[in-house]
Amino acid sequence: MASPSPRRSRRRSPLRRRGVLVGAAAAAVVVLVISLVVALRPDHQTGDGYGAATSAAGARVIVPPATPEPTTSSPKKPSVTRSPTPTATPSVAAAEKPRPRPAPTPSATSGGGAASAARSASGDAPLAGRIRPGTTYQGVATFYGAGNGDGHACSYGPSADVMTAAMNTADYETSMACGAYILVRAASGASVTVRITNECPGDCAPGQLDLSAQAFAKIADPVAGRIPITWSLLSPGAAEPLSIRYKTGSSQYWCGIQIVGHRNPLARLEVRTGSGWTRLARTEYNYFLSEQGAGCGGSIRVSDIYGEQLTLDGIAVRPDVVQPTRVQFAAH
Repeated sequence: MASPSPRRSRRRSPLRRRGVLVGAAAAAVVVLVISLVVALRPDHQTGDGYGAATSAAGARVIVPPATPEPTTSSPKKPSVTRSPTPTATPSVAAAEKPRPRPAPTPSATSGGGAASAARSASGDAPLAGRIRPGTTYQGVATFYGAGNGDGHACSYGPSADVMTAAMNTADYETSMACGAYILVRAASGASVTVRITNECPGDCAPGQLDLSAQAFAKIADPVAGRIPITWSLLSPGAAEPLSIRYKTGSSQYWCGIQIVGHRNPLARLEVRTGSGWTRLARTEYNYFLSEQGAGCGGSIRVSDIYGEQLTLDGIAVRPDVVQPTRVQFAAH
């Protein structure tokens, strides 16, 4: 039986071991130098809140930490609570160019001669007719028995208010003067405010007012019978909401519409139809007629001489019934 052969042990020579140690020491020195160089570089920062990122090439790149962008969203608009649309809502009409007016008509005087009226230009009422705000008219005042205050020509009906007057035909202007408030002044300085409810035809000259007996007595002795006056249009500060009245016999096929209690003179009345707003013709007895029934019972839009519009909804066709609204023209 053969005995195993002994392993040969390899002893390194002292010279070779010395070389290995020198090489290791040199490597350590190189690592130390590199570490010092890196540590002393000016861009070396630690604990400064910056993070490290490695590029594809392996170089260290300093990038600032992500900073949240400031919020720039717009503030929320406050919610608006809208009240229900009222039955009647006012609106302001777009500005219209004033219509050219005819030359002033001479007014009568107490002596029967002609005197020119003092008429100042006014651009504040683009839809005004002969009677304009800011204008003083000259004429004469007479009086008549107003009875129960019935407006007669203006078709207002009986009234407890007898501070009224009838306007001469020229200034009555196909009932455009109906409902106008007029300040009348006598030569003595006495004055009275009346509302136009009637027409004085025939013998009443342009500029003349036929006052109720009660109104005439406020500015002169009734014995005088006829006095020189000046008068001007008013837009009273206090006024109840206006009302609507359909004429007797009105229906969906034919109707007449009247506005009662308006603060300022009316310029026009329109009704809403399938093709939009349709203007109705005005009569001398102060109704606006829809001969074919267009718009009867629908929305109504009225304009005063200042161009303000009021749109009225929900007014039923109820003949000869005064139906109040909740709106009124603005004072001027």
